[in-house]
Amino acid sequence: MLLKGFWVFHCAAVEGEGFVEANGAPIGAGLNGEVASAEAVGRVLGTQAASPLSFWIGLEPGRVVQLDDVVVTRREVPGHGQVLVAGVVTTVEARHEGASYDSDVFLIADGALPAAVVESAEVRVTRVEPEVFVPPLPGSVVYRAQSADRDQALYFDVMDRRIPMGLGRDGLPLYVNFDFLDGTRGAHVSISGISGVATKTSFATFLIYSIFNSGVLEAEAANTKALIFSVKGEDLLFLDHPNIRLNDAAVGVYDRLGLPARPFQSVHVFAPPRPGDPNGVPHVSARTQGVSAFFWTLAEFCAEELLRFVFADADDERAQYSLLVGQVAARLRAWAAPATDGGAVTITVPDGGSGGTTSTCRTFADLVDFVDDQLTGDGTRATWAGAQVPLGTVNAFLRRLRGAVRALSPIVRGDLPPDRGHSISTSDAQVSIVDLHNLPERAQRFVVGVVLRGEFARKESAGTARPLLFVVLDELNKYAPRDGDSPIKEILLDVAERGRSLGVILIGAQQTASEVERRIVSNCAVRVAGRLDPAEAARPEYGWLSAIARERATIAKPGTMFVAQPEIPVPLAVTFPFPAWATRPSEAGPAPVTASRRTVADPFAGLPGADDDVPPF
Repeated sequence: MLLKGFWVFHCAAVEGEGFVEANGAPIGAGLNGEVASAEAVGRVLGTQAASPLSFWIGLEPGRVVQLDDVVVTRREVPGHGQVLVAGVVTTVEARHEGASYDSDVFLIADGALPAAVVESAEVRVTRVEPEVFVPPLPGSVVYRAQSADRDQALYFDVMDRRIPMGLGRDGLPLYVNFDFLDGTRGAHVSISGISGVATKTSFATFLIYSIFNSGVLEAEAANTKALIFSVKGEDLLFLDHPNIRLNDAAVGVYDRLGLPARPFQSVHVFAPPRPGDPNGVPHVSARTQGVSAFFWTLAEFCAEELLRFVFADADDERAQYSLLVGQVAARLRAWAAPATDGGAVTITVPDGGSGGTTSTCRTFADLVDFVDDQLTGDGTRATWAGAQVPLGTVNAFLRRLRGAVRALSPIVRGDLPPDRGHSISTSDAQVSIVDLHNLPERAQRFVVGVVLRGEFARKESAGTARPLLFVVLDELNKYAPRDGDSPIKEILLDVAERGRSLGVILIGAQQTASEVERRIVSNCAVRVAGRLDPAEAARPEYGWLSAIARERATIAKPGTMFVAQPEIPVPLAVTFPFPAWATRPSEAGPAPVTASRRTVADPFAGLPGADDDVPPF
């Protein structure tokens, strides 16, 4: 609650001199009795009640504090010694002391009415050290926290493993405790904000970059992986290219954060094949190196029961045909066998059903047609769906399945050349990017669900949380909505609740946290908000933001985020640096020198004289 109607006094202050508190202790005295250089900004007000949780200060003439400044004061407590009370400025106000009416401002400006301009600030206490919860005494000198005092106030001194997440309003680094990211004491990050303004994806990639380059991973850095799903154009496909817009000022910010100003060093991009391309060329236009096409063969589709991810909408789970999905998937797994090395399948229905019907499917459309024939045939329907399934339910299932043919045909197929890599793997590079922007929404859901299931199963089978896998997923409200159930939502809930023990860390971004499954958001140890819609900011999901921070979030500029972590009782306003890597094709510098492990060998390499001929162009 904001306290108003207070009076402030001026205390004499001379810049550069040592200030003495009312209890006689030097203003810069540390817990060990040493005196540190600090700037006194004012004194604790006596006209407003001070508590161990918050207090007001009157500012010295000529002194200025702004929101998010860190300040400290001290009090001598009998039996406990000197107690440090530190906090963050949450409100700053200025007023005419002596004015009674609104019109008095004109008289004061003309010199006809005596009054003084006074400024005061509210401070939310972040730390009391030692933990003797007593209020600061009125008249105690308050000073701007520096060096060790600032680290104490923000708990940076107790973070054994900390990673920089940007600069504070004072231009100094702010950190997040890695113990709350790697599963030691917590895990997962939730980032909310308006699309295109809140820079959610940019902050997520910077956080990944900081983790990889801050040294906190030590020997594990080489094996720690990041899996990023890209849904917004080809902007994330150039993380390993330098940003040509990076200037000296931005490089200086990286220096202050203790990070190198360079692009990601190991990146591999996976993209879907171009529709209708018989060779399965990746469907990207701006990037030509370090890109692999991904798809699933029909044999994999049947053997791994991927049919359920075709019906990955929350509405599908509420429909009556959800049971039929599982039945058909089980039949395909049991009756389908690989037909060729290209991934086609031969489905043999056993005797007693359709008389031993056999069919070979080479495209997803072939498979759908076969299932359609089986479910619409009077003699075969019971074999696939059971005798109790109504015909209306079967028709609803088939309508949905036929509607998926166009979306999934490029990525579920058995007609491409054999012996070619097509799986999405995080082992090829430190950062694996799955490009989804050219896929319809249904296909995007399919890819996200299948890939997450595969990676989570791989971590489960490994039986150890190390090395870590960070998963960056935008539009989380689409994959894990608050209402309804779906296969993808089940996996994301599993990641949120058990991923911490398995080393799978979710960094989810969404426009509206109020539309995301509650259990996923509640399991996120670190919560971040960029620019928020005013109506969304009023939702209870943002209760971790103070009233003032909610108002500020509605006007936050791109690059400013409000970050809450368990150790610090107030959210911190963070400004993260301009990306040192290209965030769109137009910013990309020269291509990286290192090649991906999946680079296709030159078919002419090794031929005699291959390097001697000068090309005629």
